[in-house]
Amino acid sequence: MSDTQVHMSGVMRTDFGKGAARRLRRTGLIPAVIYGRGTAPVHVALDGHDLAQALRKPRIVIALTVDADEYVCAPRDVQRDVVRQVLEHVDLVVIDKAEAQSRAAAAAAIANAETAAEEAGVDVSAAVAAIEEAIANGQDPEAAGAAAIAQAVENLHALEDAQAEAAEQEAAEEAEAAGIETIESAEASDETE
Repeated sequence: MSDTQVHMSGVMRTDFGKGAARRLRRTGLIPAVIYGRGTAPVHVALDGHDLAQALRKPRIVIALTVDADEYVCAPRDVQRDVVRQVLEHVDLVVIDKAEAQSRAAAAAAIANAETAAEEAGVDVSAAVAAIEEAIANGQDPEAAGAAAIAQAVENLHALEDAQAEAAEQEAAEEAEAAGIETIESAEASDETE
């Protein structure tokens, strides 16, 4: 099992509505709906803890077993309580193997970029944002991640160089000002004598 695919099991739901959803959440289950591939929506209940852990991973693929049926899905819409940020409902869309592999490649690229960004000492969120943008534009996520890290490192070095130059300039100005003050104070002491 890869890090980007999580195997879960769910149970069919027969009760619908706000009250039924609240009863499910009190027992630790989260209501969910599986859509896609020309089939009718399937209403299921999933373990809340396992689902919350799975949704923390980027580009997660959920291999879901409900009764005897198996679905490979990705989260489409995740609804959380506004205040407590607990899961309330999840919409899952059925995906094919090609989409699952694409999501796995993107997740691997994001993980690699996060690691490389931390090692290089640059902003991790900027690298991840660059990969997300590249994926949205249909580009290779690995190449986009490497380019984002290289650009961030270049920007970091340019910033460090600019800060060093500014510090040298400030030190030179302070030394020049101190030299002028010394000359003025010497002239002032000569006049008082």
